[in-house]
Amino acid sequence: MRSVELRIPCIAVNEDDMKKFFGKYIGDKAFYVMVLGVVLPIIVQNGITNFVSLLDNIMVGRVGTEQMSGVAIVNQLMFVFNISIFGAISGAGIFGAQFFGCGKTEGVRHTFRFKLIVCAVITVLACVLFLFGGEFLISLYLNGEENGAQLEATLGYGKQYLLVMLIGLPPFALAQAYTSTLRECGETVVPMKAGIVAVLVNCSLNALLIFGLLGFPRLGVVGAAIATVISRYAEMVIVVLWTHKHAEKYAFIEGAYKSLYIPGNLVSKILIKGSPLMLNEILWAAGMATLSQCYSMRGLDAVAAMNITTTISNLFNVVYISLGSAVSIIIGQLLGAGKMEEARDKDTKLIAFAVGSCMVIGGILALCAPLFPMVYNTTDIVKNLATQLIRVVALFIPMCAFLNTCYFTLRAGGKTIITFFFDSVFMWCVSIPLAFVLSRFTGLPIVPLYFYCQLIELIKCVIGYILVKKGVWLSNIVVD
Repeated sequence: MRSVELRIPCIAVNEDDMKKFFGKYIGDKAFYVMVLGVVLPIIVQNGITNFVSLLDNIMVGRVGTEQMSGVAIVNQLMFVFNISIFGAISGAGIFGAQFFGCGKTEGVRHTFRFKLIVCAVITVLACVLFLFGGEFLISLYLNGEENGAQLEATLGYGKQYLLVMLIGLPPFALAQAYTSTLRECGETVVPMKAGIVAVLVNCSLNALLIFGLLGFPRLGVVGAAIATVISRYAEMVIVVLWTHKHAEKYAFIEGAYKSLYIPGNLVSKILIKGSPLMLNEILWAAGMATLSQCYSMRGLDAVAAMNITTTISNLFNVVYISLGSAVSIIIGQLLGAGKMEEARDKDTKLIAFAVGSCMVIGGILALCAPLFPMVYNTTDIVKNLATQLIRVVALFIPMCAFLNTCYFTLRAGGKTIITFFFDSVFMWCVSIPLAFVLSRFTGLPIVPLYFYCQLIELIKCVIGYILVKKGVWLSNIVVD
């Protein structure tokens, strides 16, 4: 019998290529210790905040679908305000991180003053808009063939919730001005502790005021709003008092309120670099609200399912969102110190770390997707839709991680015009027109509609990769 020799082709793996690959994308122990030291407090703060938001959402959801939908719509409007504040302080924050990186305390103080002024202006404008136009804005999300009584009830709950939430806008804005400046100076633990206290206060008061426990009045959605407002004041008090008490360590706060003086040339630089960033954040947040309005064309079931999905996804998104903040801090300080090659190397590893981490997180979210909607007091239709939408979110989490770290890389180098086109212009010129057409001129159900609106952002991944790889962001914007 003739013997047969079986030959299996081997794929040669070049050891030098493997070392080069791991050296480029994987950091050493010291690198990850440094990254985790920056990002873990942010993850803990954001994670606890979003976990309590999940509990809040569940508590309101236990009251009824109309209450949950009304609160969800108002929170979408509040999201636009929150992101507007974030965008306003981020423009100055680019300079703050680089000023701190090169040891210019006076520069940090001036950027802090700029944040205070712009936050005050945005807060006043938002209060006027929501006070006089809140009912109209809420009504934009009330669509579908449902019973008119359902829509009217949802509108009523939304208006009640909004009026109380307006009281919490000033402390939120002030706390963000302090928190962002502390983070730019490398202090991430104190904002985390303040956030933990705030969410514990919020969670405890929610249980008491929504359901009327321990003799407290049963206030429903109004109780949820009161709890949120009180928690925001608690966070503001902690951050402000701690910062002023430790003025010897964070010298930017010394004399910060003696005047509102900011050098004219710095104001010009912040406006030139920061205006596109602030406009970008406002347009992006407004774009997200517009996308939600497009999804709401599928009725209140879609609104409720999207609310559950957004709340759950926010809890799992904290990793890549916090890593984006870490990119702005770490890379911003390196650029301010003129360490360009080190900044490029660490940025590559940070992006790889974010994407790899979110592959694992996305898998966990996909497996757990059916469990989350079960805790809500809503219909089986809403629960089924939410499960499918959560799995869509899980699929695209690694993509979101890549886009987020690319965005913060470009922003750290002051490339705000590029980020403006990369982020909000793409949304308004591509994502929103797609959602508008699909929601109004096709019969696509909410799940494939949402899927296609996420899929289109793969185009941004290509653009982001090219921009980061070319190194257009490698610049020091605070050099004399």
